[in-house]
Amino acid sequence: MLSLRTTGDGVVVPVWVIPRSSRTQLAQIRDGRLAVRLNAPPVDGAANAALIRRLAKRLGVPRHAVRIVTGERARQKGVLIQGLTADELRGRLGECV
Repeated sequence: MLSLRTTGDGVVVPVWVIPRSSRTQLAQIRDGRLAVRLNAPPVDGAANAALIRRLAKRLGVPRHAVRIVTGERARQKGVLIQGLTADELRGRLGECV
């Protein structure tokens, strides 16, 4: 089960990033975190930008509503999603959660 945290600004999603994968995709839930495979390398913020684009597209929110709040330089990140409730977010992630 995905461990979401609701804040005054939105919902924080714990994410496990797997950079330099063969393709970009949401993988599965791993230890309460959403595993995301990214084609981008972890260089000059490329993986972070790819993560934001992928989550925004999958969740149907603008890119400015998705922000990395913890772990900017780590594989384990906290990503804030604005404009959705925890239930809406789970529904939009679908089979991953």
